[in-house]
Amino acid sequence: MKRKNEYIDNNELFEHHRIETDAGQKPLRIDKFLVNRLDNTSRSRIQNAALAGNIIVNDIPVKPNYKVKPHDIIQILLAYPPREKEITPENIPLNIIYEDESVLIVNKEAGMVVHPGVGNYTGTLVNALMYHLQDIPLFKTGEQRPGLVHRIDKNTSGLLVIAKSEYALNNLGRQFYEHSTGRRYTAIVWGNPGDEGTITGNIGRNPRHRRLMYVFPDGDEGKPAVTHYRLLENLSYVSLIECELETGRTHQIRVHMSYIKHPLFNDPDYGGDKILRGTTFSKYQQFIRNCFSILPRQALHARYLSFNHPDSGKRMEFESDLPEEMNRVIEKWRNYVSGREEL
Repeated sequence: MKRKNEYIDNNELFEHHRIETDAGQKPLRIDKFLVNRLDNTSRSRIQNAALAGNIIVNDIPVKPNYKVKPHDIIQILLAYPPREKEITPENIPLNIIYEDESVLIVNKEAGMVVHPGVGNYTGTLVNALMYHLQDIPLFKTGEQRPGLVHRIDKNTSGLLVIAKSEYALNNLGRQFYEHSTGRRYTAIVWGNPGDEGTITGNIGRNPRHRRLMYVFPDGDEGKPAVTHYRLLENLSYVSLIECELETGRTHQIRVHMSYIKHPLFNDPDYGGDKILRGTTFSKYQQFIRNCFSILPRQALHARYLSFNHPDSGKRMEFESDLPEEMNRVIEKWRNYVSGREEL
């Protein structure tokens, strides 16, 4: 019998275990089989994972009553990575815009890290959730990212859905894995990328700067990524656009827009924190510096989120207004375009 922990797909599902049954394995329900082989895992938890389609046998999802056979390859996929470090609950205010027994929708402010990691083991959204949902069983399991099925960058604002039960976590994780959720972002980018378009190109770690991502257009490395965009407003040297994700790779919109030479306004990692369009006049240069000061981060907001409710199957849709700092910068550009503001 073999087991291993292996990363499957960023922001989606993780393979927590892979088990190969022995040659002499007798038929046995898979929930009973697994509960005897996985430490600190209840039968109900295994059943929830199976019902959500996250227990795979020989590459096919199975139900809890599946009978294991000799040489079966069993994969257990869950919506969070294996535990790395103990998480401390912290009383951090959250902007919760919807909550029921199964899901919670948070409108995250820019500057908050979503989950603990190297250098960020406190002050994260997960630390806040561990406090605010401390009476929920899922948040007592000690998992590294309880309830999380997707994430947005530290300096990106906007909507996140949090699962409050094991079944909701597995169900939502499967929806994100299959790209059946809806995610739309509003961004300010340098230049005008055109009325609409689709960006494709595998995304993986930058070979020279491992903290950053990189587009591999030939598809030999990285993972497939697709971003659709459309122009909302032409603001002279910058544009207001909407991006819709088919996939959910790390930094996807940021690295894709940079790849087509239209990086996000004031994105320090992908070249948007320089004056890339416009004049050399000192008043224009000061105008840009003022905009950067108002919006000291990449101009990206997760505005729209939709998914099927884990319990009812009903399509849920949520929208979030642009944060004040983005609105202020957009208004400054509108004034510039109309000539009402002297630069």
